[in-house]
Amino acid sequence: MSLPVEASEEIQDVMGGARRGFGSLRVQVTIGKTTWKTSIFPDSTRGSYVLPVKRAVRTAESLSAGDVANVAVELLDM
Repeated sequence: MSLPVEASEEIQDVMGGARRGFGSLRVQVTIGKTTWKTSIFPDSTRGSYVLPVKRAVRTAESLSAGDVANVAVELLDM
């Protein structure tokens, strides 16, 4: 899942140059009733961050490829 460009730009502004391997950032994510910790990764072609969503989360929240979801992302390690 790709985060919106506007949200990605805001994340970049807040985090500055603080990044881990592959440019990743640790986050806590909530979709629907499911919350988990993961990392987001920069996608330079889209100018946004990619959020990997585990199969268990997709199943629990009835998400399929191409669906749009409301996502809350909390940056960790700030």
